[in-house]
This record gives sequence, structure tokens and C-alpha cells, in this order.
Amino acid sequence: MANYELYGTRGCPYTQEMREQLEWTGKEFVEYDVESDSEARARMLQLTSGRRTVPVLIEDGKVREIGWQGRGCAIG
Repeated sequence: MANYELYGTRGCPYTQEMREQLEWTGKEFVEYDVESDSEARARMLQLTSGRRTVPVLIEDGKVREIGWQGRGCAIG
């Protein structure tokens, strides 16, 4: 079974859409809010080579998707 991590923000509608898709398809995942969790933000930036767009979906430790259906929210 794949291990999924979702990096996003509460204010990003695309993070919400990706979360809903993961839930709809029955995937278990851990979610991190990169606005309130500086360690999660640092991990996300390392995984994405510094890309500051959420949501980011990680599967088994590797980036599977940045943004949701070609859209995303920039983080500061």
C-alpha cells in the first residue's frame, strides 16, 4: 500500500479539492499545513526543489503531483 502525504494550506481551495479526491478514492494520507508547520514547509520545499506551490502530493517519499489539475496556490 502506498504511503501518501499531502502538503497544503487551509486557505487554498486546491488543497481542499485534492484532499476530497484522496478521501473519495479511499487513500489514506497524512496532511500537513505548511503555513502553521515550519518543519513540514521545510520538508515540502526540499522534496519539490524549492517550488512554493501547494497542494503537493507525495507518494512513497516522491513527488507525485504539484498543484491540482494544473492549478495551485503560492505560499510565501
